Amino acid sequence: MSNDFPSSKFERGSRIAKTGLKVGTNYAKRYLRKKSGKENGDSDSSFHSENAKEVFKEFTKLRGTALKIAQGMSMDQGFLPEEFAEVMSQAQYSVPPINKALVRSIIKRELGDYPEQLFTRFDSEAFAAASIGQVHLAELKDGRKAAIKIQYPNVRETINSDLGLAKILVKRIVKKGADIDPYFDEVKQTLLEETDYTNEGQQIELFRERFGGMNIVIPEWIKEYSTDKVLCMTYLEGRHLNEFLKENPTQEQRNRFGQLLWDFFHQQIQDKNYVHADTHPGNFLFTNDDKLGVIDFGCVKQFPEEFFMNYLRLLPTHLDGDEEAIRNLYYKLKVIKPDSDNPDKEEKYFRFARNYGMTFAEPYKSEVFDFGNEDYRNKIKYFTKDAPIGNEPRGSQHFLYTTRVHLGLYNLLMKLGAHVNTSKSKEILSEMLDVDFGELV
Repeated sequence: MSNDFPSSKFERGSRIAKTGLKVGTNYAKRYLRKKSGKENGDSDSSFHSENAKEVFKEFTKLRGTALKIAQGMSMDQGFLPEEFAEVMSQAQYSVPPINKALVRSIIKRELGDYPEQLFTRFDSEAFAAASIGQVHLAELKDGRKAAIKIQYPNVRETINSDLGLAKILVKRIVKKGADIDPYFDEVKQTLLEETDYTNEGQQIELFRERFGGMNIVIPEWIKEYSTDKVLCMTYLEGRHLNEFLKENPTQEQRNRFGQLLWDFFHQQIQDKNYVHADTHPGNFLFTNDDKLGVIDFGCVKQFPEEFFMNYLRLLPTHLDGDEEAIRNLYYKLKVIKPDSDNPDKEEKYFRFARNYGMTFAEPYKSEVFDFGNEDYRNKIKYFTKDAPIGNEPRGSQHFLYTTRVHLGLYNLLMKLGAHVNTSKSKEILSEMLDVDFGELV
């Protein structure tokens, strides 16, 4: 249990600035050693890893926005060296909970009384702790089990300062002159939404209305015990992916949950509405009655229609193999630059991106696709680890979240080893994009 929770802007700013200065100095010294031929022989890999661990250690103590940035760094955007992304991926799991006294005081301030007065039972130990809040099990006076999500102090108030300082840190690592402002603006807007628990409650209601009765289970928002910093919802029974896999499930069980994930993803696309944009294992439950539970709606996105439709058109365009059409889409999505002063580099990246896109399109070539295929897993792993652009961000800022959704889905399905029927999903996309997938594959 941790009491070490820096919540003032000054203390948080000091920590981030100190970390940024140290990491920036390390990179500067390394650059000078390389230029002078005095490199000490340390591998790039271990150097990047050690610096990432330094950042991660401080960001974990800070929680909140800082830890969300760490999670963002773990996604494949070409921002950072691979080793940084590898270390930062731990941000999904390694968060110490805040102490019990602080939990009680937050509930008293937000809901008007202490938890033992409000609930029949309240577990003071959190059963889940994430970047901007932690979750406690409770029993409501009417007998229903509830999950109470409590936001860490001052998270929303420190978004601007945390992001501003994080931008300074990232600028020390990315390619000089790279425009990272649109990416940070996108992260800021999403964080403002994620730290508004009333907004999340409304999203829970929206998704319950959209997906109720589709073998998808979504908690109910309990408004009377919720504020913008405390979220009360009914508790869903089920197990997360790792727990499910420990049960040694049959292929049939793996396929069922894989199909539910796949269909949930495509149904959201069809609606052209909000998309659940945080597709990682902690946000999904496999229930004992073979339904898919979705339990976190802090990060939902409604993408601009032009971007969203161009993103979807990548699929049939890659399946068709028309290089000119692929290239034109990449220009529109800012994946490649039309007037680059280094056309050879641009062509190299085009080839890489096209092959990556072809790999993502592969499941749609089959009526039933085996996500457990080891060759396919290795192919995806290759592309997510070996982008040729180093530390230069590419693509529209909206890719920050479409990547999280799409790559997250594929990773879940590969861990499940699920065989997924793609027929319905191709019908959905055919209707939306006015293409005949039968002719493409």
